[in-house]
Amino acid sequence: MNSKETPAISALHSTCIGTALFQIAISCALSIATSAQGQTPPAFEAYLRKSAVDRKTLEVFLDPKQLSWAKFDPITGYKLGYYMPKDGINRSSTISTSRPNGTRTAQIYANKPCRINTYGDSFTQCHQVSDSETWQEYLAGHLGEPVRNFGMGGFGAYQAYRRMIREEQTNLGAKHVIFYIWGDDHVRSLLRCRHAAIYPWWNHDGGRAFHNNFWANIEMNLQTGQLEEHENRLPTPESVYKMSDPDWMVQALKDDLALNLMMYARGNVGDLDMPSVRKLAAHLKFDLQTLADAQPPRPVIDQLLNRYAFAATKVILTKASDFTERHGKKLLVVLFDPSRVMRPLVEGKPRYDQEVVDFLKERQFRYFDMNLVHVEDYKSFSIPFDQYTKRYFIGHYSPAGNHFFAYSIKDTIIDWLDPKPITYQNEEDRWITFDGYLEK
Repeated sequence: MNSKETPAISALHSTCIGTALFQIAISCALSIATSAQGQTPPAFEAYLRKSAVDRKTLEVFLDPKQLSWAKFDPITGYKLGYYMPKDGINRSSTISTSRPNGTRTAQIYANKPCRINTYGDSFTQCHQVSDSETWQEYLAGHLGEPVRNFGMGGFGAYQAYRRMIREEQTNLGAKHVIFYIWGDDHVRSLLRCRHAAIYPWWNHDGGRAFHNNFWANIEMNLQTGQLEEHENRLPTPESVYKMSDPDWMVQALKDDLALNLMMYARGNVGDLDMPSVRKLAAHLKFDLQTLADAQPPRPVIDQLLNRYAFAATKVILTKASDFTERHGKKLLVVLFDPSRVMRPLVEGKPRYDQEVVDFLKERQFRYFDMNLVHVEDYKSFSIPFDQYTKRYFIGHYSPAGNHFFAYSIKDTIIDWLDPKPITYQNEEDRWITFDGYLEK
């Protein structure tokens, strides 16, 4: 154990890939550990300098012949690779494999025409379960047709969007597109390199679990107040090695305002670029009086970061809607946040992402809110909420959780599809289609 780690943080480090559900808790644990030791959080530039990556770690990540969880991608930074992280139920290893284009390997009715493609982060990818335990595979088994999985752990909403617009213009495009937004995907969209936000606690497992390198992102032009799309700053495998240079990391990220806000709000750094913070707040119509101090309260900065992130998500959703409509596709947005939404709703408190929900309603998006499903399901139990979550979660969904999700969303999917899947067709049509399921 590192002499500066608490036992709790050391235990978190022992997980090869980590768990998205507890990222906020991990960051809080780091902040608490720092405070407990009486240390002042470092300056932002000093924090960035330590984010440089060991060159050997990058070599493993970039070697196409090396077994690793993620592989380089020029737009989204990385895509799914081939690995067996020891992160499943009962401390089992999970089989995580992909096709050459980075889609997660599917077996169920994979030879049938595909009408549904899914995009999002690790809750779409279904991290911590094996290939055949994803909600897409459970759903495919019920519908009698494949459901493709383009999800990837660590993606924000913008990175999922960029993956979507690329894949949907290939021969793998589908009529129906599911766009899944989990937890802090809103904030991830803004970051130039999420590695810089997670490196204090992330275990690269010798490079086999490295990811969240530089990617395409969206951020505000502080002069115009417009949210602008930016391409990956390190778009080739060779360029990724720049991440091993501390000076380069500082230069590339010192004006990443979203990263500065996030690390300050979580207590990982002690300073803010206040002139830029106030410009951002003015564009977002955020209360400037709360930012009068040189070091504003961290909860206030967290609120500003959320305002910024939700503004980005609205732009991304609008772009996704425009794209799918323009290409004759149908879009379904999925919302889920077990930590910051589901739990507060169970406790009768407001949800922090209400602004996004209101936007979806106002713009008449078709959407499915898994948070509300769990709130209703929990009413059937007389057990503590933490005990309830163990039925479905091991960080991410367990196989049981993915099964529950698949059968929770199935009615929405069936209503969406036209014609209906074979398992829901009328008496005459289903027998005509059934012939295609018989082995010759």
